Amino acid sequence: MGGVSPSADGDFLYAGKFDGEAGRLLEAAGISAAGKSPEAVLAEFQKRGFFLTHVLECPVENGLTGSCASDTLLSHRVPQVMARIRRSLKPKRVVLISGLLAPLVTQLAAAQLGCPVILDRGKPFGLDAPGYAQAVPLLSQALSAST
Repeated sequence: MGGVSPSADGDFLYAGKFDGEAGRLLEAAGISAAGKSPEAVLAEFQKRGFFLTHVLECPVENGLTGSCASDTLLSHRVPQVMARIRRSLKPKRVVLISGLLAPLVTQLAAAQLGCPVILDRGKPFGLDAPGYAQAVPLLSQALSAST
């Protein structure tokens, strides 16, 4: 689960361009897009049991991401997301991939989602952070260990 949907289409996994967040997520999942159609890549992602959703499903206006405004938006949206996870998605695990979700870790971990919340030493995997290169192999290890 990410914090905020990326504003650039190429960064959004289901847009099929696999840049930015999408590329990092595929790398961590061990999925290569090289020589494959977007449909084939997404099918492989789903066959491996993955589904990506964001707390805020629409991008936040430029300049607001990471600010108090986006923190407020995220915290207001969390109850609906937790209900969606419990009632509809019913995953085997929830992996937090956005540093923006750090202030919500305690709330999400205690939410009785019906599955474990996978974290990087008590914090989200920061695929959206400047140091994302370190997060990718850590996420890859966590995904391998939790399957």
